[in-house]
Amino acid sequence: MNLLQRVPWLTLGRWMIVGLVFLGVGTALLYIAVGWLHLPLILGTALSGEIAMLIRFFINDRWVFGYRFPTWIRLWQFHVAGAGGSVIWWAVANTLPRFGLHYLLASAAGSACSMSFSIMTNFLWIWRKTPVEPKSPGSFELEITEAGIEN
Repeated sequence: MNLLQRVPWLTLGRWMIVGLVFLGVGTALLYIAVGWLHLPLILGTALSGEIAMLIRFFINDRWVFGYRFPTWIRLWQFHVAGAGGSVIWWAVANTLPRFGLHYLLASAAGSACSMSFSIMTNFLWIWRKTPVEPKSPGSFELEITEAGIEN
C-alpha cells in the first residue's frame, strides 16, 4: 500500500474543518472577552484560547477521531501539542522579519509550521491508531466488542 492510500483522508478533512471553524470561534471568544467583558488583552487571550482549545479537543476526540469518551491523558497531550504549536508559530513569526520578510507573511509561515506540527502530534501521538498484531496461525482469542463476543 502506498503512502497516499494510508492517509486517513476523511479524518484529515474533518480535522481541517474543525481547525478552520475554530479560527472563527477563537476570534469570536476573544472579541467577547476583550470587547464585551472588557478584560485586559493578556487575560482575554488566555481565557478565550483555553476555552477554544477545550471545546476543540472534545470535538476532535469525538467527531474527528471517533473516541466515545475523552481521557485526561489525551487532553493533557492536546495541551502540550497546542503549546508546542504556539511556540513554533511565535518563533517563526518573530524570526523571519529579521531576515526581511513582512511580519504578516512571517505570521502565515509560522501558522503553516504550527499546523504541520499539530498534524504530526494529533495524528501520530495523541490519537494514533496502534497497529493490530497479526494473529499467529492456530491461535484462538476472544474479543469483546460493543456487539458482543467475537472470535
